[in-house]
Amino acid sequence: MHLVTLDNKIDFDGWRKAARSLVLNDVCPADVTWKVRGAETDLFAAETSPLPDTPAGTFNVPAKFVELSRSAILHRDPERFAILYRLLWRLRSNHDLLNVATDPDVLLVSSMARAVHRDEHKMQALVRFREIGRDPKSHFVAWFEPEHHIVELAAPFFASRFADMPWSILTPDLCAHWDGHVLSFTPGINKTEAPTEDRLEETWRRHYASIFNPARPTLKAMEKETWRNPPEASSIKPPVTDATEEFSMPRKSATAAETIEAFREEASRCRACPLWRNATQTVFGEGPKHARIMLVGEQPGDKEDLAGKPFVGPAGQMLDRAMEDAGIDRSKVYVTNAVKHFKFVPRGKIRLHQKPSTPEIRACRPWYERELAAIKPDLVVALGATAAQSVLGKITPINKNRGRPFDLPEGPKALVTVHPSYLLRLPDEDAKVREYERFVEDLKIAAELLKKSARAA
Repeated sequence: MHLVTLDNKIDFDGWRKAARSLVLNDVCPADVTWKVRGAETDLFAAETSPLPDTPAGTFNVPAKFVELSRSAILHRDPERFAILYRLLWRLRSNHDLLNVATDPDVLLVSSMARAVHRDEHKMQALVRFREIGRDPKSHFVAWFEPEHHIVELAAPFFASRFADMPWSILTPDLCAHWDGHVLSFTPGINKTEAPTEDRLEETWRRHYASIFNPARPTLKAMEKETWRNPPEASSIKPPVTDATEEFSMPRKSATAAETIEAFREEASRCRACPLWRNATQTVFGEGPKHARIMLVGEQPGDKEDLAGKPFVGPAGQMLDRAMEDAGIDRSKVYVTNAVKHFKFVPRGKIRLHQKPSTPEIRACRPWYERELAAIKPDLVVALGATAAQSVLGKITPINKNRGRPFDLPEGPKALVTVHPSYLLRLPDEDAKVREYERFVEDLKIAAELLKKSARAA
């Protein structure tokens, strides 16, 4: 019996080196014991001998096996090292074994890899940072309990997603830290050492209480997947309990006005991306609560950031003029932006607009989705590339797609056109006149679509 001692619970390189040596020495899986350094030793285990020297030679395995192994080794199953070696041992004589979907070892390793990636995605979705301290020395801390050893796997996502925010994710296994430049890891801690509630906590709770639908709760799944980690758990559980006990009782739903006001209040505390740090305030949408047209711009500009209202600067004045020429009453339109905070670069006393990045657009998209669900417009008009990306969920060339309707999964139709600020930037007066007329024509198409919709109804 050969004993292999790995440096840690996710020591893939150590496992691969040992497994290669064992295979080349023709050591069958039943004759290998795997352990992690520092783990308790089984007093009743059979006597073992150290790993033999690696002989000269080589053998090939499919690249898919390496990929599966890197994931499956992060599983919490204590037998994962032995299971992977058993599959490797069999692959040496059957190179196509991974194509046999019904093979027990292939099924087991594939299932382990999927479980690891589900846990990774769950961590990305459920981690909620708490702010510790106050600007400029604040630090953001989160507690999470992973099912598998996925902290190092998931940490780069948070480093990219919250690149400008110093944060720590604390778990029982391993703690990840980001200082704005470098990822680092420290040993895991007990949950009692994690920070308690902070000023962001109530925001998360109100947000989840407002969007949670308890009509058909799967209680066991929710308890396993959600309640033990995020702060909104205490807000979710009461409505689930109420729904279980009083499912037949009618409930009064919130009006669109109440919902928009609640969302506006919650968005004022949004920390989903770093743009809030330098912006004056969150600029949420405004307009009638059941508007038939919803206009989506890129982001607030300098004037909007200071006023706290969308489209009140030069681009807004251009939009007002174009809507009037197109026969659209601005007072009957709900106006918002894909990104709710002003992104800029300071140049002396001037703040120069910067285009939002894709992660920033994605971070803000839930607010657009809630506005859309509350307003329920017949038509969404995306002004510019950033708005089109948010509304359609993908990068969309404007000139190739402007003027033609899209069907949105949420129900309404959508049109894309240029942002009115584009017209302001044109250096040539003839071009300004020409492009303004095209912009008005796009808005006339929007007006005509609404007329057709009204006649059809």
